Amino acid sequence: MTRLFDGVDSPEDIKRLSSADLERLAAEIREDLITVLSVNGGHLGPNLGVVELTIALHYVFRTPQDHFLFDVSHQAYVHKLLTGRREQFATIRTPGGLNGFMLRTESPHDCYGAGHAGTALSAALGMAVARDKAGGKEHIVAVAGDAAFTCGITYEALNNIAHHTKRLIVILNDNEWSIDKNVGAIAGYLNRIVTNPRYDHLHERAGKLVERVGGRIALRMARRAEEAAKSMLWPSVIFEELGLKYYGPIDGHDIATLIKTFEFLKKQDRPVLLHVLTQKGRGFEPAVQKQKKFHGLGPYDPETGETKPLSRRTYSEVFADTLVKLADFNPKVVAITAAMPNGTGLDRFRPHHPDRYFDVGIAEEHAVVFAAGLAAKGFKPFCAIYSTFLQRAFDPIVHDVCLQNLPVVFCMDRGGLSPDDGPTHHGLFDISYLRGVPNLVHMVPKDEDELSDMLFTAMQWPGPVAVRYPRGLGPGTPVKDVPHVIPIGKAELLQHSDGDRAAIFALGALVPMAEELARRLESEDYPAAVINARFAKPIDTEMLEFYARSVDVIVTLEDHVLKGGFGSAVLEELNNLGLTTPVVRIGWPDQFIEHGNLAALRAKYGISVEAALEKLRPHIQAGKLEPLRYNQ
Repeated sequence: MTRLFDGVDSPEDIKRLSSADLERLAAEIREDLITVLSVNGGHLGPNLGVVELTIALHYVFRTPQDHFLFDVSHQAYVHKLLTGRREQFATIRTPGGLNGFMLRTESPHDCYGAGHAGTALSAALGMAVARDKAGGKEHIVAVAGDAAFTCGITYEALNNIAHHTKRLIVILNDNEWSIDKNVGAIAGYLNRIVTNPRYDHLHERAGKLVERVGGRIALRMARRAEEAAKSMLWPSVIFEELGLKYYGPIDGHDIATLIKTFEFLKKQDRPVLLHVLTQKGRGFEPAVQKQKKFHGLGPYDPETGETKPLSRRTYSEVFADTLVKLADFNPKVVAITAAMPNGTGLDRFRPHHPDRYFDVGIAEEHAVVFAAGLAAKGFKPFCAIYSTFLQRAFDPIVHDVCLQNLPVVFCMDRGGLSPDDGPTHHGLFDISYLRGVPNLVHMVPKDEDELSDMLFTAMQWPGPVAVRYPRGLGPGTPVKDVPHVIPIGKAELLQHSDGDRAAIFALGALVPMAEELARRLESEDYPAAVINARFAKPIDTEMLEFYARSVDVIVTLEDHVLKGGFGSAVLEELNNLGLTTPVVRIGWPDQFIEHGNLAALRAKYGISVEAALEKLRPHIQAGKLEPLRYNQ
């Protein structure tokens, strides 16, 4: 039978379909999601959960005239499929292909880019106010998962919506998950809305309202939805207090009800919030059973959902396993995550020390200030937050931790390129944004064993420490049973000779590149020392000065932007020392880097041995010239 989806090339094509056709379309979209992502990887579970919701949105509204904003936007794959990108969908998250998030430059239907949580409501309000001032009639719809309601920015927006606009539609997509199970008071609050039995006497009135808004089919919603009807008129709903008319909860997989409800909501002359219940991973049983795993993953078997076992531990796993040992040894060690226990590895820590594990939800600023409070009372918090997400907590890092010189350890997973995820997730700025903050020590390990040593060192250091480490597998270096303390600010000399003409200072994951560069230079009779720099701050000034006075050129290698990075720190120190030794810096350029294959992106942007050799060529040639002699 011909696939219905093959004839859907734009949102206008959806509007011509019958109810039965829409159900069939949803099934075909799920097939494509499961098949394509089994090859490319990606956010499978979230997108399987919003298929009907996205179809209904496009059936009722008209993009790009109307605007859809998806919080985080990792659940926008279905939106991409329905807005002219179906034939490109097999390229998602591949070099040169579709981005895994909303991207303004990719399509006019992507009105607002995202990749971090909590931005949708504020941006939607800004767009609604701009529309109002311009006299526009378009609809603005913000779709935010319940996890986004653990994020402070969302509440800052909610506090302002009713004051600034009379027309805005907010959809609360409630599936009880972010990446892990949602935590905190708001998660409990939403659960009480959909399960509370206290208002039995309102059941009949609530049911009539459901029928008027969503049709008779809404009265037959499964599981939680029947209990939800009892609480529809619950007078203490927080959203009503904030000025948004609350509707729901309704079944987020019932296309007919969704369409009728959206038709009703688009006619309202006040801000509204629709509470929708969805199932993450719907239509693919492995994703339903293992929601945490299938939030975002690499390639898998499309029949069984099985993934290939990893040959060795990831940096995240080494971090978590080391932290378990440190907590065994030190009762003051505590672990904090901002809704990322799986991504940071702390789900391995939690079973061992559940009373010293804290998931604060998507609230990075709170996580850091919370850690500061713990540290002020004598505890040793290890705050595990991706480099790209720690950007959101810059002021608390400065004001609450470093200004008070509190011993908080920032464990920055994904330090460096996060290739498949793209510019919203690359951790390429943390050296720059942390290096200028007083009291902070910034460490970067070259392998798994050194990460363990750095965590042990950080536990004993009396002030704030940041440790950045890359995504994914380490090189496979065995980890010692008992870690060692690393002297603060001391680099490691990996190879040298009496006749070194260059000194290569490398940070973290680029140490192997430094060793390969040294081998290539040696083959050209231009020997080079290799130094594992270890510290972005403070750098080893003693070793730097020794080589600056001994060699023709210094090379710096870093998986970070060049602006304000490690190479910049080396140049500053040389200037302080009054030395003019040439410095060749290898790192990422002053631009946002797209998603793609790690090796290909490094080659494209000059983070390679070949690029370093090209920049070194003038120094190599000059170093081989015979000295000039005066002929009498």
